[in-house]
Amino acid sequence: MHFDSVIMATFAAILLTLAAHVIARILAKKLVGLPMVITALVLVIVFLFILQWDYEHYYSVAKPVFDRLLGYVTVLLAIPLAAMNFKGLPVKRLSIIVLIASVVGALLPMSLAYLFSLSQDTILAFATRSVTTPIGLSVADLIQAPLAMANLIIIVSGLIGGAMGRFLFRGINDDRAKGLALGLAAHAFGTVEAWQISPTAGRYAAFGLAVNGLITAVWVPIFISALMS
Repeated sequence: MHFDSVIMATFAAILLTLAAHVIARILAKKLVGLPMVITALVLVIVFLFILQWDYEHYYSVAKPVFDRLLGYVTVLLAIPLAAMNFKGLPVKRLSIIVLIASVVGALLPMSLAYLFSLSQDTILAFATRSVTTPIGLSVADLIQAPLAMANLIIIVSGLIGGAMGRFLFRGINDDRAKGLALGLAAHAFGTVEAWQISPTAGRYAAFGLAVNGLITAVWVPIFISALMS
């Protein structure tokens, strides 16, 4: 597929991506347990194949738009957080859970990378595993980790967490626990899946994503700086 201008190519990329998202959302409602994000990714690949559109060209025109939107969406997470009812919520215990999740989410993958004798840059990139892309890339820049590697780790871990979440939640009936776990373990991808479960799960996922990202962005650069000095 060829386009006469960058504007037309960008518009086509946005339209294709949104179409994949809408169809994936409809399928997720009809087929319980179907991961919406994974379905949308597969649909994008199918559409590109049908249209004979080179992926690199699609990516080059879509990335600037969705990179900017990603930052806005992260800020807009304040809306579901503001809508949360904190009355009767065990804030202290919840804060401890998020703090532990932040520490484990960074140190565990870094430790595993070290045990497998991976390079120092790769070990540093794994420090960003548990936070959403805009925050993770900012942290990666601060600790001088390779941005491409950090981005890959964040996306892959989010995809795996979002896809496996519903299977792991069998027997768990508390949407608050499901949402918080998805937000902490699978950040933005998990939050998308949490909203498919219920608005309550979605709000708690947004809470976990935002607070975990804030805590990680504070302690990880300080910890890495002290470790490297």
